[in-house]
Amino acid sequence: MKLFLNRRAMLTAFAAVALATGAAGAASAAEVESIHFLIPGGAGGGWDGTARGTGEALTKAGLVGTASFENMSGGGGGKAIAHLIETAAKQDGTLMVNSTPIVIRSLQKVFPQSFRDLTPVAAVIGDYGTLVVNAGSPIKSFGDLLAIYKEDPKKLAIGGGSVAGSMDHVVAALIFKSAGAEPTKVKYVPYDAGGKAMAGLLSGEIEALSTGLGEALDMAKQGQVRVLCVTSSARLGDAPDVPTCKESGADAEFVNWRGFFGAPGLPADKQAAYTAVLEKMYATKEWENVRSRNGWANIFKPGPDFVSFLEEQEQQIGDLMRELGFL
Repeated sequence: MKLFLNRRAMLTAFAAVALATGAAGAASAAEVESIHFLIPGGAGGGWDGTARGTGEALTKAGLVGTASFENMSGGGGGKAIAHLIETAAKQDGTLMVNSTPIVIRSLQKVFPQSFRDLTPVAAVIGDYGTLVVNAGSPIKSFGDLLAIYKEDPKKLAIGGGSVAGSMDHVVAALIFKSAGAEPTKVKYVPYDAGGKAMAGLLSGEIEALSTGLGEALDMAKQGQVRVLCVTSSARLGDAPDVPTCKESGADAEFVNWRGFFGAPGLPADKQAAYTAVLEKMYATKEWENVRSRNGWANIFKPGPDFVSFLEEQEQQIGDLMRELGFL
């Protein structure tokens, strides 16, 4: 009887140690305890999908303990930026998602702040620009599209999911300029959302659509649209049959990055921790599941590299917008 009690006591003690060790291991597995994602737009948009997809991958992979999300629309993203700056002292657990429009809208003075007023943590994904036509269109290539433009620019209506001077307009103008065309003569038709612009393409209101590859890829796979070219430097694994714009005669490279910013004055150790977990996320199957279903490209650019990239993009976009008369 005594031997049995000792064995039971030993097993109980061993189990207790194992549980304690396991709990400690689980607690230490998450390299960041929690992240609150601030989203400058409504549910269902590109910012929302990027933040929630990143949070999903980080938590499922065990890199982050918990993730929470807050949508804050208004001012073309300016409301969320102002909130992050004004409440900076309370925001060291917050990452705000943003993308190329922070550069464009800052240049346009839609809001007074720029990326320089925040703490750039890392660019995470890229969505390359594309020109898309209806699958039933006689336009089979960018060369065909350019031929229509050269015959009469007024005959070629290219739509986009936002106002004149927006990213869709700038990308279309950049592609045509890179092919030797006059970008100010590109006939741009604005729609107030990407879905409406796609509907305009499918109904024949416009001949082509300027959009992101991620927004067009599923419809291309379903046989509804044809992607003419993509503004990447090389063909993409998610769309190997789509030529680059450079292959098609337009030496244009452009990526709509999406990434994360901390509040101004974010402690250096917090910034480093966020950057580290975002980099480690790329090696997880959880991230690959999120990335592949959205057709995103990995373009990790941490801290200083992110700032340099933003400065270069600001120069590129600013020069083109001045040429187009928007600045």
